[in-house]
Amino acid sequence: MRQSEVSRDTLETRITVSINLDGSGKSALATGVPFFDHMLDQIARHGLFDIDIRADGDTHIDDHHTVEDVGITFGQAFAKALGDKKGIRRYGHAYVPLDEALSRVVVDFSGRPGLHYFVEYTRARIGNFDVDLAREFFQGFVNHAGVTLHIDNLRGDNAHHQCETIFKAFGRALRMAAERDERAAGTIPSTKGSL
Repeated sequence: MRQSEVSRDTLETRITVSINLDGSGKSALATGVPFFDHMLDQIARHGLFDIDIRADGDTHIDDHHTVEDVGITFGQAFAKALGDKKGIRRYGHAYVPLDEALSRVVVDFSGRPGLHYFVEYTRARIGNFDVDLAREFFQGFVNHAGVTLHIDNLRGDNAHHQCETIFKAFGRALRMAAERDERAAGTIPSTKGSL
């Protein structure tokens, strides 16, 4: 079973993430940041991962530490659930539209962290959510999952739509990359022999 649970406990946040990579898209989310929970739900639904994320952070200061640390913990949990990466597809990509917005996400479970993020939001906040925090989530994930991630918002006028297409495409790209490849069962998808 490709499942894991990881906890992170600091002076700023206390977070637990449980994930089942071969789930059905169920989520239980309580980060204290409502719009962020909505985005995390997109990852679960479109990735078909079962995700349970509980966070208690210093949101009385702002949401930065909570969002970043959820990214870190989610990345650790994802890497742990993937294990040695034998038999996975390794690469994944998705284009997702939502009305006028369109985003592309491409992921490589390379073992090398790298985030390439090209998003120009049309406004700085979506409700109370600071759009800069989306990048912090992805940076935390990349650094601790050991993946290369390219995120491009290709168009969009509505910041909510822009952000939602990114998270949906991220879930779908992760799903593709993490899927088992029957033709490569038991092998590492790299000429190096390890990822």
